[in-house]
Amino acid sequence: MDKNCLHCNEPLIGRRDKKFCDDHCRNSYNNDLRRDVTNNMRNVNNLLKKNYRILASFQPLEKRQINIKELYKLGFDFTYFTSRYETKQGKVYQYVYDLGYVHSTNDQVLVVEKKDWVNDRS
Repeated sequence: MDKNCLHCNEPLIGRRDKKFCDDHCRNSYNNDLRRDVTNNMRNVNNLLKKNYRILASFQPLEKRQINIKELYKLGFDFTYFTSRYETKQGKVYQYVYDLGYVHSTNDQVLVVEKKDWVNDRS
């Protein structure tokens, strides 16, 4: 039974379990399989990095009030964050890696750095 390369469909010569002609065909085949997933992940990661850079630009952070309109002007996207933390009082902090924010008033957010107590949920 003759087998063909999964990428270029050329007849295979060599081992019986061989699937590709060479490394180029193997790499091209696998890159084609993952292209859609990789592009989506790359786009989301780029948005997260952009959000992080925007929050980091407000150093020193400790605790700083920022107008939501200012964040929007800089291109901040509130739909992309890496984690969420809800306090016992019901405040919801959304984090982009170790920098986070919580809505403090209608047009202000409080930007904070993640502290060790956020990771300790005991």
